[in-house]
Amino acid sequence: MSRYTPPEQSKAGQVFDIVVVVVAIFVALWLPLKLGLAGAAKSIDALDAKTWEALGQNPTMASIWERLGYTPETAHDIIQNRFHYVIDWPTLIIMAAVLIGYFVFLFRASDREYRDVINEKFDDK
Repeated sequence: MSRYTPPEQSKAGQVFDIVVVVVAIFVALWLPLKLGLAGAAKSIDALDAKTWEALGQNPTMASIWERLGYTPETAHDIIQNRFHYVIDWPTLIIMAAVLIGYFVFLFRASDREYRDVINEKFDDK
């Protein structure tokens, strides 16, 4: 019985795969920024009384802010800049459908490859 040897990929194919993965990662990280989707739910929760206590800072935190050159008024926008998470249901459903479709494709393609290897290795038995 011969030992199974998987097909080898050429160096050019490996480089192409790396380039595709790097571009895909770059686009996945850059595109939401370009489309204005990243940080879209960010807003500043304004407070009337701009004191360290109103900002939720204890004396140790306040002293650090002051050492950095901030006052309660100048640190207000930094501290109160928060994300407000809202679920966009149509986008969530589309994303779930794409992920489920990808995994169905992945499992079917893997099953086909697995069966090809099994048939190649044990077809005579």
